[in-house]
Amino acid sequence: MARALLVIDVQNDFTEGGALGVDGGAAVAAGITAYLEAHPGRYDQVIASRDWHHGDDDNGGHFATDAAPDFVTSWPRHCVAGTSGAEYHPAFDVSLVDLHIRKGQGVPAYSIFEGTTDDGTAFPDVLAQLGVTAVDVVGIATDYCVRASALDALDAGLEVTVLSGLVAAVNPVSGAAALVELEDAGARIG
Repeated sequence: MARALLVIDVQNDFTEGGALGVDGGAAVAAGITAYLEAHPGRYDQVIASRDWHHGDDDNGGHFATDAAPDFVTSWPRHCVAGTSGAEYHPAFDVSLVDLHIRKGQGVPAYSIFEGTTDDGTAFPDVLAQLGVTAVDVVGIATDYCVRASALDALDAGLEVTVLSGLVAAVNPVSGAAALVELEDAGARIG
């Protein structure tokens, strides 16, 4: 019975000044670092995901190429592999991370459960190998990738807590709605 912290997409493109910058993103990055430093040993694993898109195509329709993005299913180019936008925000201390997951490699992907390790191991298989039964979820954005990751964790039968002080939403209204949805689905909001 292991507990993991899932750090979702704390990347430059999702923080202020990035391609899809979220207000409060930099504060979330710094807050996660401070939280981990204040609670050493709380987690058996700290696992961080990153959007990691190909820059040479539309990534399965995820990138708006010929039309304006709708900001629901199509987006401006963001988190392209090898760019500074795809890197973790500098306020997030990656030395505290045990395992890195990449998602969206050529396809739309919101949940960490759609990602893989560098050697191609699917994230659900990683959790099973590590014996993870409970996860705390933090990161960006509450109303998209945090929401999708927490819902998939619930679907996988895990105990899920979303640390509401360590998330940032694209939109405050949809972010609040996502937390209500997650609580109704069985997650604890901490």
